Amino acid sequence: MREYEIVVGLEVHAELNTKTKIYCGCKNAFGSEVNTNCCPICLGMPGTLPTLNKSVVEYAIRMGHALGCTINPVSKMDRKNYFYPDLPKAYQISQFDIPLCEHGYLDVMLDEEGTTKRIGITRIHIEEDAGKLIHGEEFSGSLVDFNRCGVPLIEIVSEPDMRSSHEAHAYLEGLRDVLMTLGISDCKMQEGSIRCDVNVSVRPKGSQEFGTRCEMKNVNSFSGAQRAIDYEAQRQIAILEAGGTITQETRRWDDLKGQNFLLRSKEDAQDYRYFPEPDLLTIVVDEADIRRWKEELPELPHHKLLRFLKDYQLPYFDANLLVEDLEKAPFFEECAKLGLCSSRAIANWLNGEVTRLLADRKETLAQSRLTPEGLARMIQMIEKKEISNTAGKTVLEELLATGKAPAQIVQEKGLGQISDSGALEPIARQVLADNPDAVAKYKNGKTNIVGFLVGQCMKASKGKGNPALFNKMILEMIDQM
Repeated sequence: MREYEIVVGLEVHAELNTKTKIYCGCKNAFGSEVNTNCCPICLGMPGTLPTLNKSVVEYAIRMGHALGCTINPVSKMDRKNYFYPDLPKAYQISQFDIPLCEHGYLDVMLDEEGTTKRIGITRIHIEEDAGKLIHGEEFSGSLVDFNRCGVPLIEIVSEPDMRSSHEAHAYLEGLRDVLMTLGISDCKMQEGSIRCDVNVSVRPKGSQEFGTRCEMKNVNSFSGAQRAIDYEAQRQIAILEAGGTITQETRRWDDLKGQNFLLRSKEDAQDYRYFPEPDLLTIVVDEADIRRWKEELPELPHHKLLRFLKDYQLPYFDANLLVEDLEKAPFFEECAKLGLCSSRAIANWLNGEVTRLLADRKETLAQSRLTPEGLARMIQMIEKKEISNTAGKTVLEELLATGKAPAQIVQEKGLGQISDSGALEPIARQVLADNPDAVAKYKNGKTNIVGFLVGQCMKASKGKGNPALFNKMILEMIDQM
């Protein structure tokens, strides 16, 4: 069997979070009652005239700047003609030959060693979304919700630069992080805010010619995109190895079944009969606005990740978790700037216990009473061995709820760490007496059982005992037995 190389290109559709739709004044909101956010313009009724939402153009250009694109100050809208039940006017207003943005790139980090790959961006254009088909279990056939008609989209088309499903997943995560950093999309895949069509082809390793590509629709998660790519690549390889040929076609990905199914032969641009949209004027963007939007760009996720790795010496996993969260990253930096404790400890607490407790409380960082100084001083008390790690968790719960000073919480709850060997020795002896099986296992070579015994000591001391001192005592006492 020959070795093959996978070639992947992605078309990502991101809904923009403007207040109103792209061509009318209808509310742009998810979750409204069916067919309540629509009007004759959304539905493409005869005689209606669309008006382009300026914010949509601005958001698209901001994304273009973030991805290093060339911005076209003069562009136009085009009609893309096709029939589908959720597209009532039988055409979509999109952009064909002159998109707002083109020729850009996204740098993605592929592993913890810092391997970076540049994925080319062919174009970013604006268009309207279609409606949504509802397939009911209590009725036969399908119904249509037109609320989504006219919701503004940007379509980000990549070059066929990805060579594995892993690279595609990293690219999708990178795009999501940029969109959220810019604040132009909420990227909620469960609500369809970001979707992708996957183009896959295979070719013999070493070949410079692209194979015939197949497109997959209905990919609604990043992990699903990975599975879809791997499945389609193996399907094409099996066909080629059997002496067959690949046909350009569109297939539907079924993530539950883990396979795809033929939808139709793949259309090319001429099949859509593009022509300039006669009801909209040429788009002319002021050069001063284009420059200003570029100057206003925030620090982008890839640059922030590299900075966190270098300046704070964080492990890749921890740094990546922080950068992906728009609340935690600035909170982390505010903590670190105080210089009260180690950056790694701050990252560990934010990514671990803080995240867990916020989820339990169904709160965000902003909704809680936790402050950067409060968290930093609590960690400082742990590092100075004034309180134990276990006591720190109790302090953190109180910080989230009340925002009191950590020292005040420790005093009120009597959580100060006990490092008096005289006070701790009876606790350690009692734990060893209560756990003879654990002592026997230690003597038989299972030395990691000490962690269990220290945990029992901490429990008996209500989290106040010095764990390092307990560890030392237990080892000495066992040796003396």
